[in-house]
Amino acid sequence: MKKFFKICMVLAIGFLIISCEKDEDQAILNETAASKMTVDKNTVVLNKDTESETALNFTWTKSSFNIPVVSSQLIEFGIKGTGFKNSVTFSLDNNAVTGTLTHAGLNALMLNLGAKTGQVNQIESRLQTSVGAAVFYSNVLDLNITPYQKGPVYAFTDLYLIGNATAGGWTNDATNAKLYPLQKTVTAGSYTYTGFFTTGAFKLIKTPGTWDTQYGMGGSAGTLVAGGGSGDISVATAGYYKLTVNTVALTYTLVPVTPPAVTYTSISMIGTASGTWNTDLDMEQSTFDAHVWVKKNVMLNAGEFKFRANHAWATSWGVAQEFFGTAVIGGANIPLGTTYHYDVYFNDGTGEFSVVPIN
Repeated sequence: MKKFFKICMVLAIGFLIISCEKDEDQAILNETAASKMTVDKNTVVLNKDTESETALNFTWTKSSFNIPVVSSQLIEFGIKGTGFKNSVTFSLDNNAVTGTLTHAGLNALMLNLGAKTGQVNQIESRLQTSVGAAVFYSNVLDLNITPYQKGPVYAFTDLYLIGNATAGGWTNDATNAKLYPLQKTVTAGSYTYTGFFTTGAFKLIKTPGTWDTQYGMGGSAGTLVAGGGSGDISVATAGYYKLTVNTVALTYTLVPVTPPAVTYTSISMIGTASGTWNTDLDMEQSTFDAHVWVKKNVMLNAGEFKFRANHAWATSWGVAQEFFGTAVIGGANIPLGTTYHYDVYFNDGTGEFSVVPIN
């Protein structure tokens, strides 16, 4: 009987030990002291001429926890008042208690955040500490940041259609979203455009918002003249045409063509330049020509992208050429070397596209 009692006692003690071990294994993580962050200045005007110089210095005390942990940390930025929705982050060493951002680095973060260039943006910043799936935050810092636009090397001259035979009408306004550029070619001064023209007339301009420089018909059909004395190029019958222009030889042709056989319900950009390879950035279909698609004033990242129809890979276009070209179905990714704001144009009938940096 005594032996039986001893065995029971041993089993009970063992059970208690195991239970205690399980309780310890399941200890609840608590932050005993929140991290606190400071910055050396709250207002900064970023400068592309001093890109490698320090813009902001952050210093912080790390979070403390009730049990030993391995944590990771980063600095998070958001537009003030958005609750850090669509925020951007700057990764840090796990053991760091200071962080430095250069003008170039902070500017890139602000552009990705959607901050307006050339003006003061109210920004919020905080330290984010992660322990597994648990996330802890420091105090929030208020910053006033003025980013700059660093444009890509774009050594091309654009030509835009203007006139009542085209989508844009005769309104020469920099904000006229319907002004559409001709397609540049590898031959200097040579351009082309294939699309719908209605009955009326048109000219060509270099820069939306100004009539200098403009091109119109010369002394006879097929010839061009630069300047205000040029004539309108007439379109007698509405339909699809291929326009070719040479501003060096001062010539043009306007030839009827067969309309595209397929009309798509959506065209989007997809890739690291426009987001990710799993997300579509929809373009806007022209109400004038169902085969013309536009995305105005969009921030694109340095990376690659393609155009695709109906949010599916069954029909996609690409070519390994930056800024402009003729994308082919199933072609290579389109490269983009600089994060910047662009106007993007795509013609699904020809595969012609333009990615134009904007100021």
